[in-house]
Amino acid sequence: MENGGGGDKECNKNNKEKEGSEGGGGSYRYWVREATADAAPLPLPKKLSPQDHLHSQPNTLGSVWNTAGTWEEKNLNNWATHRIKELLLSVASLEFSAGKAEIAQVSKCSGDAFLVIVRNKKRVGYTYELTLKIKGEWIVKEEKRMVKGDIDFHEFSFGELDDLQMKVQLNDVKDLSEQEKQTISQDLKLFLQPVREKLLQFEQELKDR
Repeated sequence: MENGGGGDKECNKNNKEKEGSEGGGGSYRYWVREATADAAPLPLPKKLSPQDHLHSQPNTLGSVWNTAGTWEEKNLNNWATHRIKELLLSVASLEFSAGKAEIAQVSKCSGDAFLVIVRNKKRVGYTYELTLKIKGEWIVKEEKRMVKGDIDFHEFSFGELDDLQMKVQLNDVKDLSEQEKQTISQDLKLFLQPVREKLLQFEQELKDR
């Protein structure tokens, strides 16, 4: 019967049986397997590289702290005001049947621009008012006449550029007839389309931020 005893020893070598009782009631038992030479090694800790940290970041919009993509609003006034002025001053001079003119200055560019993130979705918007100083020259009574004026764009907002309106005001033209003033004012209203195109470009850049 020695063979049977050897089998019991081999079993006890790989597994430990423990028995216990609680309050003299029913007993319980469990086994704990001992580690062997051919067991899989325990995993070792690995230091993450900066690239690993980058890949582990959640794909959310907004600031780093706003990982949940909840409400966040960014003020873009400085960028928007500078960019609008830059775009409008790049409008080319216009030539008319009896003269030409250019945008000399953006004397007023006031408003607000913002970017809002709500539930990880981005929305942008703005509201602005503009005044452009215009200078040009026209042939009046067979003489070249320098003319200056202002073009006002009253409050307009994101998505409303199709309804953009302008008002022309000429300066120091008391000696001109009403017909001559009207002709020059009508010429200056042709700036509406190139200004609208530059503002549409601004809207697109705002959406791409």
